[in-house]
Amino acid sequence: MAQEQNAREVEARGSLGSLLERFGFNLSSMGGVGLQRKGPLSEIYLMELIPNLLIVVFGTIVMWSASLTIADASFPRHLAGIAIGLVGGLLVWAYDYRVFAGMSTALLAVDIVLMLLPSVPGLGYNAMGMTGWVQVPLIGLRFQPSEIAKPVTILLMASLTAQYNGRVETLREYLRLCGILCVPFILILTQPDLGTGLIVLTLGACIIICGGAKSSWVLVTLGIIVVGAIVVVASSMTEGLPSILKPYQINRLVVFVDPSVDPSGNGYNLQQAKIAVGSGGLLGKGIGNATQAGGGFLPEAHTDFVFALLAEEFGFLGSIVLISLFGWMILSTIALALRVESIYAKLVLAGVASMWAFQLLQNVGMCIGIMPITGIPLPFVSFGSSSMVAQLMSAGLVQSVWHYRTKVG
Repeated sequence: MAQEQNAREVEARGSLGSLLERFGFNLSSMGGVGLQRKGPLSEIYLMELIPNLLIVVFGTIVMWSASLTIADASFPRHLAGIAIGLVGGLLVWAYDYRVFAGMSTALLAVDIVLMLLPSVPGLGYNAMGMTGWVQVPLIGLRFQPSEIAKPVTILLMASLTAQYNGRVETLREYLRLCGILCVPFILILTQPDLGTGLIVLTLGACIIICGGAKSSWVLVTLGIIVVGAIVVVASSMTEGLPSILKPYQINRLVVFVDPSVDPSGNGYNLQQAKIAVGSGGLLGKGIGNATQAGGGFLPEAHTDFVFALLAEEFGFLGSIVLISLFGWMILSTIALALRVESIYAKLVLAGVASMWAFQLLQNVGMCIGIMPITGIPLPFVSFGSSSMVAQLMSAGLVQSVWHYRTKVG
């Protein structure tokens, strides 16, 4: 029995665990200084919670600074989003995440409802060419259901994939998982919200891969996606052929290749973001001294391009601190996934870590020109209550896994 348990642990770690340990990350210590640790703080996974809270504090400082010069960056609204998110995160933390392991049908239904809510007459709210918000009648409160759908999709895909106990052995099983993942992905594209769609697709794909999908199937799927993307872009850019992508989406892709093509539009946005990042220098200009954002040159400085604002005010060192905190938080989540026994827990943690990693890469990347502009927010930093609530709920999921780690599940 002991040998079988050791074998399962080694297999669960896999190549990722070996890679982390090769670079000096002690999985035992990062996984929480022993899964059976006792004491007053035993119910808190500090290795994830500490960097998470520090990022929230850092983001709060950045948003307060942004509110000094950007009218739309309402600091009270940002604080309200944090407050609601903390309540949601604490509720998720206290709730046994394993209850969702057998609720895949209900989770899929919730996912579909969330994605379709903005299309309901009288509820949908259009902003920036996208009908992705819901405005609650009478009180005028707006929220973005697709943000809440992110943790729901994590629970959904983890529940479905965990049924195969770490080995997706048949092509039919693999296609079933991919087909269900396509449901929320396609629905979010109808808003249209390509950025959120890519997040959903990425976190779902990572869960399926970590759940034991064969590498050959994954490679073929990637090839199909690449070919399909090329066809969609070519069709959208050719007169007389069906245009799936919106004109602004095409412009963003063209600008990514050559920013000079659209110097007054998306090319302008990218150039101003680069200027903001570069002008921050080593130590930054200081809080409230971001001339690119404060002068109105950098668009959406409090949302899409918040990293550029942060880099201008806090410089290279401040940017490194933020990215390091994200790295700490993501690696500690992965380390916990490699330590827990439950397949479902591993997949939930893999989904959360991949979501954070992808959003960090995309948001920072588009501000420095190595990724196309997609409008993906920076977790825990960008202005937006819906995003903040969803991210803090996801952090609550990590804490829930830790809280119930000693139970059989």
